[in-house]
Amino acid sequence: MMDAAVPEGGSYYAAQQKIYPREVQGRYARLRMLAAWVLLGVFYLIPWLSWNGRQAVLFDLPARKFYVFGLVLWPQDFIFLTGLLVIAALALFFFTALAGRLWCGYACPQTVWTEVFLWMERITEGGRSERMKLDRAPWSVRKLARKSAKQSLWVSFALWTGFTFVGFFSPIRDLLGDVLALSPGPWETFWALFYGCATYGNAGYLREQVCKYMCPYARFQSAMFDRDSLVITYDAARGEPRGARRRGADPQALGLGTCIDCTWCVQVCPTGIDIRKGLQYECIACAACIDACDAVIDRMSYPRGLIRYTTQNALEGRPARILRPRIVLYGALLAAIAGAWALAIVLRTPVALDVIRDRSALYRLLDDGRVENVYEVKILNKTEQPHTFRITVAGDGDLSLDPEPARFRVAGGEVYSAALRVRRDAYEPAGSQDVVFEVASESAPALHTATRGRFLAPAR
Repeated sequence: MMDAAVPEGGSYYAAQQKIYPREVQGRYARLRMLAAWVLLGVFYLIPWLSWNGRQAVLFDLPARKFYVFGLVLWPQDFIFLTGLLVIAALALFFFTALAGRLWCGYACPQTVWTEVFLWMERITEGGRSERMKLDRAPWSVRKLARKSAKQSLWVSFALWTGFTFVGFFSPIRDLLGDVLALSPGPWETFWALFYGCATYGNAGYLREQVCKYMCPYARFQSAMFDRDSLVITYDAARGEPRGARRRGADPQALGLGTCIDCTWCVQVCPTGIDIRKGLQYECIACAACIDACDAVIDRMSYPRGLIRYTTQNALEGRPARILRPRIVLYGALLAAIAGAWALAIVLRTPVALDVIRDRSALYRLLDDGRVENVYEVKILNKTEQPHTFRITVAGDGDLSLDPEPARFRVAGGEVYSAALRVRRDAYEPAGSQDVVFEVASESAPALHTATRGRFLAPAR
């Protein structure tokens, strides 16, 4: 029985058929191109920007400092990165519920870089029909030259992408000097080649397979859709039955629908689906099929909209609702968390103080009848300017510090460690207590923070 189920040819698996997307013009194609230019410009240009004598955006992992223009983030600021991830997830839910896979069609790195690789393929191998003929043709000098030109562009662009990626983590100007001198570090070399190979493989060869088989978003997007989500749909009531006809022919007189079955919508699809079969998880909402269909419909002098952005309810003649519970919920949560995150950034204190009590001894009794605790204090100056900080301590009893005054000069973006002794009368008050350490800049009083510590003393 198993043998009877084997398909003709002896294999359950079919080879992946290469998709040759046709180039298309239209308003959505222009929007995709604009989005690609903006996003690629941000990626490739930002590492070269300077800010106060340093790289404007630099994630300095060895120094554990993230520079984002005038903002310097430390490991203690990890909560802000967590907040950004939550905001990104909520934004994805919100825009998916509202208007489908806008992220996939216009802003996903896989989509953007695939568009660039397709463009390089078109300028070296020609349009869709030329590329198909070239792949079917036997190897020749002409075919080798075209394929070599494409591969040269692909490899160069992928390597430059990997170099730029590493430039966000290692100063890009120094990195360029090391590359030109053929002496980059081992980790820089590894990650540049790794990211370059990933770009080459994903955008050059895998392309739509990443969206169809590797991206988890394609699988769970249906959980965020409802009948009022804006999606790309084919209006079967207008289009069916399909059939060829002369330009300007009246479809009703021929007993046909508006669709002339030209298959342009299939030819331009980067994932190779037929939108006329209904919404499919492979659809990335790039709207290339809308541009293609509109171009054909215009030639036939038919009204546009056979393939369009619409909702399932609108397509069936029901009123569409934009404001609905899930949109309100996602929108409210997104606005609240984004607002709280922005407020936290504005109110963020650019100085941190850590106080660790010396655990080698609970306390030490002095000859003058006082008790002493020793602490290690660490002052983190999150600004880019040096400051002189003074530490004070407050609590019950007559507390004093050694050294006094406790003044420390801390360079911008540095951590300063010092030993600090706190003393008070042994039994006034009795036992241990909480004390508050406060640090403040002498030149900028607004630059201050406080933390609690535990002072141990003998009981009566």
